[in-house]
Amino acid sequence: MVDAASSDPKPGHLYVVGTPLGNLEDMTFRAVRILQSVDLIAAEDTRHTGKLLHHFQITTPQISYHEHNRQSRIGEVLHHLKERQHSVALVSDAGMPGISDPGYELVVACVAAHLPVVPIPGPTAAMTALCVSGQPTDRFVFEGFLPLKGPGRTARLEAIQREERTIILYEAPHKLVKTLTDLRERLGEDRPLTLGRELTKRFEEFWHGTLDEALTYYHTQEPKGEFTVILQGAPQDEIAFSDDALRTELERLIHQGLSRADASRQLAQATGQPKKRIYRISLDIDPLIP
Repeated sequence: MVDAASSDPKPGHLYVVGTPLGNLEDMTFRAVRILQSVDLIAAEDTRHTGKLLHHFQITTPQISYHEHNRQSRIGEVLHHLKERQHSVALVSDAGMPGISDPGYELVVACVAAHLPVVPIPGPTAAMTALCVSGQPTDRFVFEGFLPLKGPGRTARLEAIQREERTIILYEAPHKLVKTLTDLRERLGEDRPLTLGRELTKRFEEFWHGTLDEALTYYHTQEPKGEFTVILQGAPQDEIAFSDDALRTELERLIHQGLSRADASRQLAQATGQPKKRIYRISLDIDPLIP
């Protein structure tokens, strides 16, 4: 068996190459060597990657591979790998390809076609922010970008509400306040979090506090740069009082003959949860119940 991890690029191999998040000093010697030696580079943005290649005096030709052309480009890259026996490097605009970007689909296609895929490790925003967040790192879950709206977003927020592990999210600056607002509504205003932005770049910043404090801060400070959000997981008592758990108990009380209002009042007294929240949950149970 060929030791692809320690040798020069081999024909028919896809190399998934990590590049810096922002600071060019984070580029590895191995990444430079692979990008210099492969036959072709598939880049999320050839102009952006071109600046990186120019800095390291890499002259390998590029093709674009991104969200909007991935379906047609996958076949083209597979042709280079299978028929022309070229070695190809996959890079994203920053960090490791395949993490919340369309590179994932190219890797899946190569695995399905039994083509070798070789990782060339580099930084990821999720791990970079997590390790300095001060939030628990022994168990965590990566959620990436939340769905923009609709049932998909609601379902993900409900899952996060029940999640005990540290939660990692990505968010764009113009959507940050809405996401923080939705999280505060679900998780409560006192949930601790860390916000990292512009990681490894000149204006890198880490902000620590609660969801309520974060909203107060970003209502006065315009969010700038891409954000990595590190949320502390739910304490056991909060999991016991998740929307699903409260809904189940409300259904039991209402089926015993209590009205929505009486069931909500009784459950609020028993759990210490806000009556307004519990009554809101009761509205979803059955529109025919008074």
